[in-house]
Order: sequence, then C-alpha cells, then structure tokens
Amino acid sequence: MTDGWDGILDPDEEILWQGRPDGAIVFSVDRIIPFVFGLFFAGFALFWMIMAAQAGGFFWMFGLLHFGVGISFSIGPILWSAYRRRNSWYTLTNRRAFIATNLAIRGKSLDSYPITGSTILEIVDGPMPSLWFASRPKRSKHGTRNIKIGFERIAQARDVYRVMRDIQMKDRQKQAD
Repeated sequence: MTDGWDGILDPDEEILWQGRPDGAIVFSVDRIIPFVFGLFFAGFALFWMIMAAQAGGFFWMFGLLHFGVGISFSIGPILWSAYRRRNSWYTLTNRRAFIATNLAIRGKSLDSYPITGSTILEIVDGPMPSLWFASRPKRSKHGTRNIKIGFERIAQARDVYRVMRDIQMKDRQKQAD
C-alpha cells in the first residue's frame, strides 16, 4: 500500500486505511436558501429576456449573463461538491490524515493533517457519514467562519473513527511517558 508514497511518509509511518468519498449529488438543508434565491434570480432573468425578445433585436441577450449567474448560484455548489468528492482520495496513517485531490483547474494537491491526542474528532451520522478532524478559517464579507475538513461521506466512517481514536490514545500515552 505504500507505492507512490516514497518521500511523503516518515520512515516509521504506516498506512492504516485508504478510501474514497461517495460522489453522489447531495442536496443539503444549508443549500435551500441559496438554491431558491438562485432560481428566483434566474427566473427573473428569463422573464426579462422573454419580454426583451418580444421587442425585437438582440437586446435580450444581455439577460443571458444574469440567467447564467442565477443557475450557477443555485446548482453550482451542489455540483461542485460532488465533482470535488469524485476527484478525492483519503489516506490515514498512524500519524496523519491525507486528502488528495485532482481537480481540472486547480490540478493535483495533497494535504496532510496531524492526528494527535488533542485533535478534535467529529463524526456526523447519516446515510453516508462524514468524519471531521480539522478546520480552516474562510473569510467573507460578513467575517470569518471555519470550514470543516475531513473524510467526507465515507461508508467506513465508524471504523476509521475507531482507528483515529486508537492513534490519539497512543499519542496521549507517549506524551504521558
């Protein structure tokens, strides 16, 4: 299982689990308001384009930009999340969690997150559970909020959680010695 990991893993680091997230398109509760707003925006742009087209000429085409923005605002994040998960790979070692992605515009990336005795683990149950173990701040015009990082939508979330808890216990024992 260590093929391709030369130069990435520490000498005494070993891979304990590898997996991939579920790539299904998921509509979550937190997307309802942006989804409805985007559809309203696109609907108004469509109405405007129809009315402008009745006047003749090509003036109606200015509404295409607004229509596109509305559609992308409503369904873009839903499709992006599925696309990102379909192009992600997860690895857990006895020290770190790795998230690898290969996205069309951004290219390949490999992020690692140490798993220590003080790492806060959160498992979110559902049809396809997620396991969160890190966060990063994201700035917006309304301030800063934390974005959760972890193994998103994996069938083996409970098993991986137990392995991470074992890593934490070993780290705490090592710190106590």
